[in-house]
Amino acid sequence: MSEHILIVGPGRDFPPRLRRAEPGARTTVICDITYMGRVREPGGNARVICVRRDAPEQEWIDLAMAVHKFDPFTRVSSFGESDQYPYAAIAEALGLPAHSRETVNLAHDKAAMRAWLREQGIDGAASARVRDLDELRAFVGRHGLPCIVKPVTNAGSAGVSKVTSESDLERALERAGGSGTGPAEGGVLVEEFFDGPQFSVEAFSESGEHEVVGVTRKYSDPVSFVELGHVSPAGLSGERSREIGTYVERILDAIGVRDGPTHTEIVLTDRGPRLIETHIRMGGDRIPDLTLDSTGVDIDDCAVRQALGERVLPGIRATLDAADRPRRASSVWFASVDTAGVLDAVTGTDDAAAVPGVTEVSVLAEPGTRIGALVDSESRLACVRALADTPDAAVTAAQEAVSRLEFRIRARPQGSGAAV
Repeated sequence: MSEHILIVGPGRDFPPRLRRAEPGARTTVICDITYMGRVREPGGNARVICVRRDAPEQEWIDLAMAVHKFDPFTRVSSFGESDQYPYAAIAEALGLPAHSRETVNLAHDKAAMRAWLREQGIDGAASARVRDLDELRAFVGRHGLPCIVKPVTNAGSAGVSKVTSESDLERALERAGGSGTGPAEGGVLVEEFFDGPQFSVEAFSESGEHEVVGVTRKYSDPVSFVELGHVSPAGLSGERSREIGTYVERILDAIGVRDGPTHTEIVLTDRGPRLIETHIRMGGDRIPDLTLDSTGVDIDDCAVRQALGERVLPGIRATLDAADRPRRASSVWFASVDTAGVLDAVTGTDDAAAVPGVTEVSVLAEPGTRIGALVDSESRLACVRALADTPDAAVTAAQEAVSRLEFRIRARPQGSGAAV
């Protein structure tokens, strides 16, 4: 019987990739109706089911079950992050393999994950879910400053603040809550601050076995914590890389990861690696491309083949052990501005592309976009990728290319309601 895969969420470019990878394979997409425009090649699917944003979980399950009765699904997959709750619920209802509801909840609810890892003796970071300023001040009274205040379930570095003074606590609470009126329903997360360089760990799991594919150095804005760039490999010693890998594998075991790619962010402190957060998906920010450049392992392709039922871990390990695998460093660097206004044009892309080692120059914001300070990943306007023999050289090349980009912006003068 040919595969019929239910993809929960728009699926990025994975639905057409699944169909191309196995002749006869069919895909059905079920997604939030507001994401309909993100479904690529919609007519290539057996069907696309749209669900309103505020639909209860049972509606997702019922719609999937209705199709399953006359056109059975053989597998369920999800390749993003925002639809993983209905993905786990649908898979459970259909009796098909997927991340469990518990695993999805621990990956999404950062407060719950912190509490669980403390209980398991894996990471004792001080943290708490707080619902008002008094509770936040009480945490600081117990654990001191600096601290990190951030949303419990958000992504893309949105709403994250490092607090070094008690006078900044109220503003951090409002920022993490997504409004100027206080924390979101369920509160926000406050946790101790870890000092040290940041890294992400790209791993792939199969039947409960985990393989660290690569460790990527992460460079973040010191105020907003939005990622400025990445480089793979991270340039760590073998001993440090193994220490990080062992730590991350313990985390994946603890939250019940069985299959698929994961992206775990850590800080390497004087006391060893400490968790920022983990995601049961591949990394963003071109990190799978950097990993492919530096290791030869195509994480996206592995996700496609595993979704079709193929075992991929032996191939990943063989590639990592191969004497002729890639040994170069690959970096990405992002451009942003600190001026509010309307983006008119981006110039200098040809000059940026001419920098030795540059492999990609991409403009991320369309002309007419309102832009401003670097507050989340969506605030970045362009990115550049570069290859070199060492991590430092790759970062330097990408930064040099970014410096050649110019952004023409129409700013709003004070007291004016119209752009000029």
